[in-house]
Amino acid sequence: MAVIEQGVQAITRPSRWHRAWRGLATLFASKTAVIGLIIVLFWILAPILAPLLTPYSPTAQDYKAQNAAPSAAHILGTDDLGRDIWSRLLYGARVVLVILPIGEHFWLPLGTAIWGVLLGLIIGATLGLMGGYLGGWIDEVVMRLLDAMMAFPVILLYMIIIAAVGASATNVVLAIAIVGTPGIARLVRSLTLDIRTRDYIRAAELRGESAFHIMFVEILPNARGPIIIDAMLRVGYAIFAMGTLGFLGLGLPPPSPDWGSMVASGRRYILSGSPWAALWPALAIATLVVGLNLLADGLREESLRYQ
Repeated sequence: MAVIEQGVQAITRPSRWHRAWRGLATLFASKTAVIGLIIVLFWILAPILAPLLTPYSPTAQDYKAQNAAPSAAHILGTDDLGRDIWSRLLYGARVVLVILPIGEHFWLPLGTAIWGVLLGLIIGATLGLMGGYLGGWIDEVVMRLLDAMMAFPVILLYMIIIAAVGASATNVVLAIAIVGTPGIARLVRSLTLDIRTRDYIRAAELRGESAFHIMFVEILPNARGPIIIDAMLRVGYAIFAMGTLGFLGLGLPPPSPDWGSMVASGRRYILSGSPWAALWPALAIATLVVGLNLLADGLREESLRYQ
Protein backbone atom coordinates (compact mmCIF):
# COMPACT_ATOMS: atom_id res chain seq x y z
CA MET A 1 0.00 0.00 0.00
CA ALA A 2 2.82 2.37 0.87
CA VAL A 3 4.49 1.60 -2.47
CA ILE A 4 1.26 2.43 -4.31
CA GLU A 5 0.93 5.75 -2.43
CA GLN A 6 4.53 6.65 -3.27
CA GLY A 7 3.88 5.84 -6.91
CA VAL A 8 0.78 8.03 -6.97
CA GLN A 9 2.70 10.90 -5.36
CA ALA A 10 5.52 10.54 -7.90
CA ILE A 11 3.00 10.72 -10.75
CA THR A 12 1.03 13.67 -9.40
CA ARG A 13 4.01 15.70 -8.17
CA PRO A 14 5.30 18.04 -10.92
CA SER A 15 8.86 17.34 -12.03
CA ARG A 16 11.64 19.88 -11.53
CA TRP A 17 11.68 20.65 -15.25
CA HIS A 18 7.91 21.09 -15.28
CA ARG A 19 8.08 23.55 -12.39
CA ALA A 20 10.90 25.45 -14.12
CA TRP A 21 8.92 25.62 -17.37
CA ARG A 22 5.83 26.79 -15.50
CA GLY A 23 7.91 29.53 -13.87
CA LEU A 24 9.24 30.67 -17.26
CA ALA A 25 5.70 30.65 -18.66
CA THR A 26 4.60 32.85 -15.79
CA LEU A 27 7.49 35.20 -16.48
CA PHE A 28 6.91 35.53 -20.22
CA ALA A 29 3.15 35.87 -19.79
CA SER A 30 3.70 39.39 -18.42
CA LYS A 31 4.90 42.09 -20.80
CA THR A 32 5.94 44.16 -17.81
CA ALA A 33 8.15 41.35 -16.52
CA VAL A 34 9.68 40.76 -19.96
CA ILE A 35 10.62 44.44 -20.33
CA GLY A 36 12.18 44.39 -16.88
CA LEU A 37 14.02 41.16 -17.67
CA ILE A 38 15.50 42.66 -20.86
CA ILE A 39 16.80 45.69 -18.94
CA VAL A 40 18.28 43.56 -16.17
CA LEU A 41 19.88 41.11 -18.62
CA PHE A 42 21.50 44.02 -20.46
CA TRP A 43 23.14 45.23 -17.25
CA ILE A 44 24.30 41.68 -16.48
CA LEU A 45 25.60 40.64 -19.91
CA ALA A 46 27.18 43.96 -20.92
CA PRO A 47 29.55 44.06 -17.91
CA ILE A 48 30.51 40.42 -18.46
CA LEU A 49 31.39 41.24 -22.08
CA ALA A 50 33.01 44.57 -21.15
CA PRO A 51 36.45 43.69 -22.60
CA LEU A 52 34.75 43.08 -25.95
CA LEU A 53 32.50 46.14 -25.81
CA THR A 54 35.10 48.76 -24.91
CA PRO A 55 38.84 49.04 -25.63
CA TYR A 56 39.44 51.29 -22.61
CA SER A 57 40.31 50.53 -19.03
CA PRO A 58 37.93 52.17 -16.52
CA THR A 59 40.92 53.86 -14.85
CA ALA A 60 42.87 54.90 -17.98
CA GLN A 61 43.20 58.70 -18.19
CA ASP A 62 43.50 60.82 -21.32
CA TYR A 63 44.28 64.44 -20.44
CA LYS A 64 43.77 65.45 -24.08
CA ALA A 65 40.08 64.45 -23.90
CA GLN A 66 38.82 65.82 -20.60
CA ASN A 67 35.01 66.29 -20.35
CA ALA A 68 34.71 65.34 -24.02
CA ALA A 69 31.26 65.03 -25.58
CA PRO A 70 30.07 61.69 -27.00
CA SER A 71 31.99 60.81 -30.17
CA ALA A 72 33.16 57.87 -32.22
CA ALA A 73 36.19 57.47 -29.95
CA HIS A 74 34.17 57.74 -26.70
CA ILE A 75 30.54 56.89 -27.36
CA LEU A 76 29.32 58.37 -24.05
CA GLY A 77 32.06 60.97 -23.64
CA THR A 78 34.70 61.27 -20.92
CA ASP A 79 34.90 62.65 -17.38
CA ASP A 80 37.09 65.41 -15.96
CA LEU A 81 40.15 63.11 -15.94
CA GLY A 82 39.62 61.92 -19.50
CA ARG A 83 38.34 58.46 -18.48
CA ASP A 84 35.90 56.76 -20.84
CA ILE A 85 32.41 56.89 -19.30
CA TRP A 86 31.07 53.86 -21.19
CA SER A 87 33.95 51.76 -19.85
CA ARG A 88 33.40 53.00 -16.31
CA LEU A 89 29.67 52.26 -16.50
CA LEU A 90 30.28 48.66 -17.60
CA TYR A 91 32.97 47.91 -15.04
CA GLY A 92 30.93 49.68 -12.36
CA ALA A 93 27.96 47.44 -13.17
CA ARG A 94 30.23 44.42 -12.62
CA VAL A 95 30.65 45.33 -8.96
CA VAL A 96 26.92 45.97 -8.60
CA LEU A 97 25.58 42.76 -10.16
CA VAL A 98 28.29 40.40 -11.41
CA ILE A 99 31.25 40.12 -9.01
CA LEU A 100 32.11 41.00 -5.42
CA PRO A 101 35.77 42.07 -5.14
CA ILE A 102 37.50 40.93 -1.95
CA GLY A 103 41.00 42.30 -1.79
CA GLU A 104 43.09 42.90 -4.90
CA HIS A 105 43.22 39.40 -6.38
CA PHE A 106 40.12 37.61 -5.10
CA TRP A 107 36.45 37.95 -5.96
CA LEU A 108 33.15 36.11 -5.62
CA PRO A 109 30.46 35.61 -8.27
CA LEU A 110 27.36 37.81 -7.94
CA GLY A 111 27.60 41.50 -7.24
CA THR A 112 27.61 43.64 -4.14
CA ALA A 113 23.88 44.41 -4.21
CA ILE A 114 22.92 40.75 -4.66
CA TRP A 115 25.19 39.51 -1.87
CA GLY A 116 23.84 42.16 0.46
CA VAL A 117 20.25 41.10 -0.21
CA LEU A 118 21.12 37.39 0.07
CA LEU A 119 22.80 37.90 3.44
CA GLY A 120 19.83 39.97 4.61
CA LEU A 121 17.50 37.19 3.42
CA ILE A 122 19.37 34.55 5.41
CA ILE A 123 19.33 36.58 8.62
CA GLY A 124 15.86 38.09 8.16
CA ALA A 125 14.19 34.82 7.13
CA THR A 126 15.67 33.02 10.13
CA LEU A 127 14.50 35.70 12.55
CA GLY A 128 11.07 35.91 10.92
CA LEU A 129 10.57 32.13 11.03
CA MET A 130 11.60 31.98 14.68
CA GLY A 131 9.33 34.85 15.67
CA GLY A 132 6.34 33.65 13.64
CA TYR A 133 6.49 29.95 14.51
CA LEU A 134 7.95 29.84 18.00
CA GLY A 135 6.15 32.98 19.21
CA GLY A 136 6.20 33.94 22.88
CA TRP A 137 9.13 35.87 24.32
CA ILE A 138 11.31 35.00 21.32
CA ASP A 139 8.89 36.81 19.01
CA GLU A 140 8.69 39.79 21.34
CA VAL A 141 12.46 40.19 21.70
CA VAL A 142 13.20 39.76 17.99
CA MET A 143 10.45 42.09 16.80
CA ARG A 144 11.23 44.83 19.32
CA LEU A 145 14.91 44.82 18.32
CA LEU A 146 13.98 45.02 14.65
CA ASP A 147 11.46 47.79 15.35
CA ALA A 148 14.24 49.76 17.03
CA MET A 149 16.40 49.38 13.91
CA MET A 150 13.53 50.49 11.66
CA ALA A 151 13.15 53.66 13.74
CA PHE A 152 16.37 54.99 12.17
CA PRO A 153 16.10 56.70 8.76
CA VAL A 154 17.50 54.34 6.15
CA ILE A 155 20.16 56.68 4.76
CA LEU A 156 21.28 57.63 8.27
CA LEU A 157 21.62 53.96 9.20
CA TYR A 158 23.68 53.31 6.07
CA MET A 159 25.95 56.25 6.89
CA ILE A 160 26.42 55.12 10.51
CA ILE A 161 27.39 51.59 9.46
CA ILE A 162 29.79 52.64 6.68
CA ALA A 163 31.35 55.35 8.84
CA ALA A 164 31.94 52.75 11.59
CA VAL A 165 33.45 49.96 9.47
CA GLY A 166 34.90 51.89 6.51
CA ALA A 167 34.10 52.06 2.81
CA SER A 168 34.69 48.85 0.82
CA ALA A 169 32.64 46.40 -1.24
CA THR A 170 32.36 43.87 1.59
CA ASN A 171 31.35 46.55 4.09
CA VAL A 172 28.67 47.81 1.69
CA VAL A 173 27.35 44.23 1.57
CA LEU A 174 27.24 44.22 5.37
CA ALA A 175 25.40 47.55 5.44
CA ILE A 176 22.81 46.41 2.87
CA ALA A 177 22.19 43.22 4.85
CA ILE A 178 21.79 45.00 8.19
CA VAL A 179 19.44 47.64 6.80
CA GLY A 180 17.33 45.09 4.89
CA THR A 181 17.01 42.51 7.67
CA PRO A 182 14.10 44.12 9.61
CA GLY A 183 11.81 44.39 6.57
CA ILE A 184 12.58 40.86 5.43
CA ALA A 185 12.02 39.48 8.93
CA ARG A 186 8.64 41.19 9.24
CA LEU A 187 7.54 39.84 5.83
CA VAL A 188 8.62 36.27 6.67
CA ARG A 189 7.00 36.48 10.11
CA SER A 190 3.65 37.54 8.61
CA LEU A 191 3.81 34.69 6.08
CA THR A 192 4.76 32.25 8.83
CA LEU A 193 1.82 33.28 11.02
CA ASP A 194 -0.49 32.41 8.13
CA ILE A 195 1.18 29.18 7.02
CA ARG A 196 1.58 27.74 10.54
CA THR A 197 -2.22 27.28 10.70
CA ARG A 198 -2.32 25.00 7.63
CA ASP A 199 -3.16 21.32 7.90
CA TYR A 200 0.20 20.08 6.62
CA ILE A 201 1.94 21.94 9.46
CA ARG A 202 -0.33 20.22 11.95
CA ALA A 203 0.47 16.88 10.27
CA ALA A 204 4.21 17.55 10.56
CA GLU A 205 3.81 18.38 14.24
CA LEU A 206 1.86 15.15 14.81
CA ARG A 207 4.67 13.21 13.11
CA GLY A 208 7.02 14.65 15.72
CA GLU A 209 9.08 16.78 13.33
CA SER A 210 11.47 19.24 14.96
CA ALA A 211 10.83 22.99 14.94
CA PHE A 212 13.85 23.42 12.65
CA HIS A 213 12.36 20.99 10.11
CA ILE A 214 8.94 22.62 10.20
CA MET A 215 10.35 26.14 9.79
CA PHE A 216 12.85 25.47 7.01
CA VAL A 217 11.33 22.48 5.21
CA GLU A 218 7.59 22.98 5.61
CA ILE A 219 7.03 26.73 6.02
CA LEU A 220 9.86 28.46 4.14
CA PRO A 221 9.41 26.68 0.76
CA ASN A 222 5.69 27.50 0.82
CA ALA A 223 6.47 31.19 1.42
CA ARG A 224 9.12 31.49 -1.29
CA GLY A 225 6.95 33.29 -3.88
CA PRO A 226 6.42 36.58 -1.99
CA ILE A 227 9.97 36.37 -0.59
CA ILE A 228 11.55 36.09 -4.06
CA ILE A 229 9.51 39.00 -5.42
CA ASP A 230 10.39 41.10 -2.38
CA ALA A 231 14.08 40.20 -2.84
CA MET A 232 14.02 41.51 -6.42
CA LEU A 233 12.65 44.81 -5.21
CA ARG A 234 15.29 44.91 -2.47
CA VAL A 235 18.09 44.46 -5.00
CA GLY A 236 16.80 47.64 -6.66
CA TYR A 237 16.73 49.43 -3.30
CA ALA A 238 20.28 48.22 -2.63
CA ILE A 239 21.50 49.59 -5.96
CA PHE A 240 19.88 52.92 -5.22
CA ALA A 241 21.49 52.89 -1.75
CA MET A 242 24.89 52.12 -3.28
CA GLY A 243 24.47 55.11 -5.60
CA THR A 244 23.51 57.32 -2.67
CA LEU A 245 26.49 56.17 -0.61
CA GLY A 246 28.82 56.73 -3.55
CA PHE A 247 27.40 60.21 -4.08
CA LEU A 248 28.08 61.01 -0.41
CA GLY A 249 31.63 59.68 -0.64
CA LEU A 250 30.86 56.53 1.39
CA GLY A 251 30.72 54.03 -1.45
CA LEU A 252 33.50 52.06 -3.12
CA PRO A 253 36.90 53.74 -2.69
CA PRO A 254 38.46 55.41 -5.76
CA PRO A 255 39.50 54.73 -8.45
CA SER A 256 36.71 52.11 -8.51
CA PRO A 257 34.07 53.04 -11.11
CA ASP A 258 31.30 53.58 -8.56
CA TRP A 259 28.16 54.98 -10.22
CA GLY A 260 27.29 57.23 -7.29
CA SER A 261 30.74 58.77 -7.08
CA MET A 262 30.66 59.28 -10.86
CA VAL A 263 27.51 61.38 -10.47
CA ALA A 264 29.05 63.31 -7.58
CA SER A 265 32.24 64.20 -9.49
CA GLY A 266 30.42 64.92 -12.74
CA ARG A 267 27.77 67.25 -11.32
CA ARG A 268 30.36 70.03 -10.98
CA TYR A 269 30.55 70.31 -14.76
CA ILE A 270 26.84 70.24 -15.63
CA LEU A 271 26.47 74.02 -15.85
CA SER A 272 29.71 74.34 -17.82
CA GLY A 273 28.22 72.38 -20.73
CA SER A 274 29.58 68.91 -19.90
CA PRO A 275 26.73 66.98 -18.27
CA TRP A 276 27.81 63.57 -19.59
CA ALA A 277 29.80 62.39 -16.57
CA ALA A 278 26.78 62.87 -14.30
CA LEU A 279 24.00 62.09 -16.77
CA TRP A 280 24.96 58.57 -17.87
CA PRO A 281 25.60 56.99 -14.45
CA ALA A 282 22.38 58.56 -13.13
CA LEU A 283 20.49 57.00 -16.05
CA ALA A 284 22.24 53.68 -15.43
CA ILE A 285 21.06 53.61 -11.81
CA ALA A 286 17.54 54.64 -12.83
CA THR A 287 17.18 52.07 -15.65
CA LEU A 288 18.50 49.18 -13.57
CA VAL A 289 16.25 49.99 -10.60
CA VAL A 290 13.24 50.44 -12.90
CA GLY A 291 14.04 47.16 -14.65
CA LEU A 292 14.13 45.24 -11.38
CA ASN A 293 10.87 46.86 -10.25
CA LEU A 294 9.16 46.01 -13.55
CA LEU A 295 10.37 42.41 -13.31
CA ALA A 296 9.12 42.05 -9.74
CA ASP A 297 5.79 43.76 -10.46
CA GLY A 298 5.17 41.59 -13.52
CA LEU A 299 5.92 38.39 -11.63
CA ARG A 300 3.67 39.48 -8.77
CA GLU A 301 0.76 40.23 -11.11
CA GLU A 302 1.05 36.88 -12.87
CA SER A 303 1.47 34.98 -9.61
CA LEU A 304 -1.74 36.53 -8.26
CA ARG A 305 -3.54 35.67 -11.50
CA TYR A 306 -2.62 31.98 -11.23
CA GLN A 307 -3.55 31.67 -7.58
